Amino acid sequence: MSKPLTDHEKRKQISVRGIAGLGDVSEIKKSFNRHLHFTLVKDRNVATPRDYYFALAHTVRDHLVGRWIRTQQYYYEKDPKRIHYLSLEFYMGRTLQNTMINLGLQNACDEAIYQLGLDLEELEDIEEDAGLGNGGLGRLAACFLDSMASLGLAAYGYGIRYEFGIFNQKITNGWQVEEADDWLRYGNPWEKARPEYMLPVHFYGRVAHTHEGPKWVDTQVVLAMPYDTPVPGYKNNTVNTMRLWSAKAPNDFNLQEFNVGDYIQAVLDRNLAENISRVLYPNDNFFEGKELRLKQEYFVVAATLQDIIRRFKSSKFGCRDPMRTSFETFHEKVAIQLNDTHPALAIPELMRILLDIERLDWEKAWEITTKTCAYTNHTVLPEALERWPVYMFEKLLPRHLQIIYEINQRHLDRVAALYPGDSDRLRRMSLIEEGDPKRINMAHLCVVGSHAVNGVARIHSDIVKTTVFKDFCDIEPEKFQNKTNGITPRRWLLLCNPGLADIIAEKIGEDFLTDLFQLKKLLDFVNDEMFIRDVAKVKQENKLKFAACLESEYKVKINPESIFDIHVKRIHEYKRQLLNCLHVITLYNSKNYTQKCVHTGLCQAAPGYHMAKMIIKLITSVGEVVNHDPVVGDRLKVIFLENYRVSLAEKVIPAADLSQQISTAGTEASGTGNMKFMLNGALTIGTMDGANVEMAEEAGEENLFIFGMRVEDVEAMDKKGYNAREYYERLPELKQAMDQISTGFFSPKEPELFKDVVNMLMNHDRFKVFADYEAYISCQEKVNELYRNPKEWTKKVIRNIAASGKFSSDRTIAEYAREIWGVEPSDVKIPPPNEPRE
Repeated sequence: MSKPLTDHEKRKQISVRGIAGLGDVSEIKKSFNRHLHFTLVKDRNVATPRDYYFALAHTVRDHLVGRWIRTQQYYYEKDPKRIHYLSLEFYMGRTLQNTMINLGLQNACDEAIYQLGLDLEELEDIEEDAGLGNGGLGRLAACFLDSMASLGLAAYGYGIRYEFGIFNQKITNGWQVEEADDWLRYGNPWEKARPEYMLPVHFYGRVAHTHEGPKWVDTQVVLAMPYDTPVPGYKNNTVNTMRLWSAKAPNDFNLQEFNVGDYIQAVLDRNLAENISRVLYPNDNFFEGKELRLKQEYFVVAATLQDIIRRFKSSKFGCRDPMRTSFETFHEKVAIQLNDTHPALAIPELMRILLDIERLDWEKAWEITTKTCAYTNHTVLPEALERWPVYMFEKLLPRHLQIIYEINQRHLDRVAALYPGDSDRLRRMSLIEEGDPKRINMAHLCVVGSHAVNGVARIHSDIVKTTVFKDFCDIEPEKFQNKTNGITPRRWLLLCNPGLADIIAEKIGEDFLTDLFQLKKLLDFVNDEMFIRDVAKVKQENKLKFAACLESEYKVKINPESIFDIHVKRIHEYKRQLLNCLHVITLYNSKNYTQKCVHTGLCQAAPGYHMAKMIIKLITSVGEVVNHDPVVGDRLKVIFLENYRVSLAEKVIPAADLSQQISTAGTEASGTGNMKFMLNGALTIGTMDGANVEMAEEAGEENLFIFGMRVEDVEAMDKKGYNAREYYERLPELKQAMDQISTGFFSPKEPELFKDVVNMLMNHDRFKVFADYEAYISCQEKVNELYRNPKEWTKKVIRNIAASGKFSSDRTIAEYAREIWGVEPSDVKIPPPNEPRE
């Protein structure tokens, strides 16, 4: 097999990155050497690879800063409506390569670094991933920031600067072990601390009733220190800001206790305040009701709203004094998007500011709040919906509890007027759930306090309207919308799959990178022999490169001729990694693996999620048996890659042949991995769930491998009851696989090891794995059959790529802008720093 081209060799052939001008190359070399000189410590003469990375990062950052300042000046002059995207997660990954691409510097940097005797790819690999998210929700926020800048929107991302991001996952003896992700240990060249904008955030205390109205007093103060990261748009000179808050203890924190003599303890207690931004909660689709998490949620909201109001009041660049004093136009100048319920406290916090500080009356404050806030729902799973105990609010946020009670009372009065005597409806729609303890339903707070509520795929938005929030939709149907998720084609095609981006650009030009719908033009080339060959060749090169990466980094050898069957998901029962695992066991038992096949699983389990950890252990145990069976050889491999993250996704996704999207219909809100695989030339095997439905609609169902129950089938089965044993007794292959798991075939030293998994599948499986088993096995046979015909396979691949235009986050953000935020995307190109402004 020929050796894959290096990225440097490939870039020499690539048009979409632009030709490197000699002036640019010489300027970058000069800047790089200058930064290297300042990076090196005086007593060190030899630079390390990390010194080279930092010198390059600072060189690229120099190109950002002028554009960043100019963009902010432009916003202050034009005074557009500003968008504020509030998210507890931003899964940014690495920044260097993405920035070079968006600024059009990739080729010049590559050439300059090459001339200096260094390798750009090696320097890029030194950068730590900014893993400030768990999975889909945080990565979506990152794609959205890219699109907002690329569409020229005046937008800000607001979140927390976690000292420790999503844990590093190690697999030891087949078990997941978590290690802290100390991503900041070498520093972060992309952020700028802004201590001059540090803000106080209050906790605890009590509500005093004064002649001026309620006052929140005797609070404990924590300071929120902002760190700004520039977010460049694609070649439009717009650079927006992601502002992440870090918790700092004020200098007098706990020093009131100093007079009792324990000064040392008082200083050590500063950690209690600073713990707020210490670590990301590693739960995806699970609600964890810890006080620290509630503190995080209020911390980001309280700091952000002060920042938004300061900016609203002072409309001139660099001005700190209030220019606006009336809040009448607040919602015309400010949009707040709540990414799931985590920032829901923005609603009562904005009310508190308007009522207690700005002295507005309730009706006016409520009108401004609801017109400003909008809410995106990301899940229908009951265990994921946030419900905070009232006693926690009483202690931590007493004034907010009063405001939430008042919101609830007025809301229920309105419902009661519409539906007299319907006490059951009042109970269902209340923001407060009775019980022991009483809880606040944060999703209900978001729905009541927002002017728009959206799901993230059409099927999900329909479920939201007809089940989860049906009562609310009955009253205000106009509030409910759909905004199907998307991905940025800059990172998820141009950056991670330059070979594919280039052959597309040769056929249809380069404008598809900002208008992904142009990929439809590829349909003209479905039968073009040369194009079919080029697409297949790029895929093969990506597979060779990934195989080489597996061998060097994971010491795993695979046959690059095999079908790469990839399942990338956080581990959750609803995502049904167990269905895939049962298929692998069935395939192994059938001895019918003449088709070479590599099953790759990449996923993490929430540290406290026992079943998820057992699923990882089962997958790795099956791999142990299959991979060491001499009869199988290299025809079937099961690989579990540890520590999945954005930078690994950028290698895996371009190499995949088959993408597993097999959740139980009606459980996956959207998915975005499915879109990344589709855009990069993998075919999808999946259920009619989430965005799969729209992918099948765009590409034609015949160009995906769709199997299994639809939402209505699942609902019908729920009504009549799901009996796992019936499938177990009727399907001999399923029975054999389950018996092997339960008798210790895959865990001979501990035969009982997987009894919890077996018990769950047989007796408590909410996600009906067995019900779709037969259809899944038969669909996998169709996959194998088509893969034996490479030309027909590649034609389907081309049809999928051509149909993926809808799944650009540019399209998603344009819809949010027009239909929720009331702003128009702009293609105005701000003049670069070296050109005078008009």
